[in-house]
Amino acid sequence: MSNNLIVGFSGNISRPSSTRRFVETVTETLAQRSGLQYVVFDVEDLGESLAAARSVADLNPAARKVIRTIIESEALVIGSPTYKGSYTGLFKHVIDLLDPSDLRGKPVVLTATGGGDRHSLVVEHQLRPLFAFFEAFVVPTAIYASGRDFIDGAPSPVILTRVSQALDEASLLISARSLSTSIAAE
Repeated sequence: MSNNLIVGFSGNISRPSSTRRFVETVTETLAQRSGLQYVVFDVEDLGESLAAARSVADLNPAARKVIRTIIESEALVIGSPTYKGSYTGLFKHVIDLLDPSDLRGKPVVLTATGGGDRHSLVVEHQLRPLFAFFEAFVVPTAIYASGRDFIDGAPSPVILTRVSQALDEASLLISARSLSTSIAAE
């Protein structure tokens, strides 16, 4: 099932968040390129029921709706701030609630933010294997941005070049997936 949305999901646990703003920017741009709508969520959107949830059924109705929107999306833009070389624990908890087949074949763009270059491999060593487990189509170009990669809150030209490359890759996957779905429907 599809909801004709590009969904951004950020693992930040506070607001305001540079990670969420970055995910919003990437998600909005991908949606524009794909001619789709978009929505962005973060861990905060799942509310208090998340902490005790052992399955999606344990979440409150609003949180279950967020999970359903993620699962039914055309593509995902995933982002997390980097804590001690990895994504946030509550972000991982959200992903742990998903069934292994929920993201199969879904195009995914990976992003992460952090305080410095020493965390730059979080996208390759933490996020990429996580989404590979779900058999998602993770685009080859992942984007890591540190504080110095933002100018007045906006991504720098260097980061925007990486974003553009990742979105070119994601757009191809979205088109291919859409074509495949239309052929299967005939």
